[in-house]
Amino acid sequence: MEPQGRVKLSDVAARAGVSVATVSKVVNSRYGVAKQTISMVEGIIAEMGYVGNLGASGLRGQRTNVVGILVAEFEPYSAELIKGAARATRNTKYDVLAFSGGEAPEWERRSLARLGGTLIDAAVVVTPTALATAISVPIVAIDPHYGPNWLPTIDCDSFGGGRSATQHLIELGHTRIAFLGGREELDSSQLREAGFREAMRLAGIQVAEELVRDSRYDPDVAYAVCNDLLALPEPPTAVFAANDVTAMRVIAAAQARGLVVPDDLSVVGFDDIPDATLSTPPLTTVRQPLQAMGEAAMRMLLEILEGKEHVQHVRMDTEFVVRASTAPPHA
Repeated sequence: MEPQGRVKLSDVAARAGVSVATVSKVVNSRYGVAKQTISMVEGIIAEMGYVGNLGASGLRGQRTNVVGILVAEFEPYSAELIKGAARATRNTKYDVLAFSGGEAPEWERRSLARLGGTLIDAAVVVTPTALATAISVPIVAIDPHYGPNWLPTIDCDSFGGGRSATQHLIELGHTRIAFLGGREELDSSQLREAGFREAMRLAGIQVAEELVRDSRYDPDVAYAVCNDLLALPEPPTAVFAANDVTAMRVIAAAQARGLVVPDDLSVVGFDDIPDATLSTPPLTTVRQPLQAMGEAAMRMLLEILEGKEHVQHVRMDTEFVVRASTAPPHA
């Protein structure tokens, strides 16, 4: 899909059935507009993703030679993607702008409306949730919530990674294995759970549904959920967490209860962020090639900008990395 033009005041006015002057008054909080009209116009502004320019008006319609990488927040996962994206622009005419849009609903659309066409020529967007309308510049998505769709996309083999993590625990002798998911609406999180369930099915092990929980990828939620799991009459002997940050909080929760990892509880993560090697004990995990994913996404974006042929979807392999957080269960 070709990017749509930047949303203008005139577009909002046409949708609302009012004059451009009225929309301008609403945007600039000026007097002379009825409350009902203000409310209606503000709703349409939010729906269409209109945001006033941050760049100089002279930039409109011109190349800035700046490409963006947009993330909800700067954290270990996105930091590795940003490193790779920046590497892809070396020795090119493009500079990279890294932008955190926050976690409010539809942050991506507002961020693109704010930056697109004035400060950046195109963008890599990490785990986008709402990009169906009002896209002002070319986009490449990394791990979109809804999975590969109409946007050019880079992701990894979450299903295979989830299966290999669970197979490792089964091969060690674990049968009571908990799965700590991320966001239930996120395609990659669903695939990791599907891989977990497939490995259990192939091994002939019944999944204990009370051991399947979500963490929202929130470390504090993961800590609380792990405490609940470990307080069960028959607690798990192993936990597969859908990312490293929550896996490390599982370790912390277990250690706070006086348990030893991996002697009393084995823990596996997903991502292989740099902190995984610094965990105590070092974390067994599924490695996503995060920097390579960021680099591939940015290279794809540059190909689009230069009018070159490009693939629509790249799914990268994962690698299982055994460290010291897993061991056979107690006899």
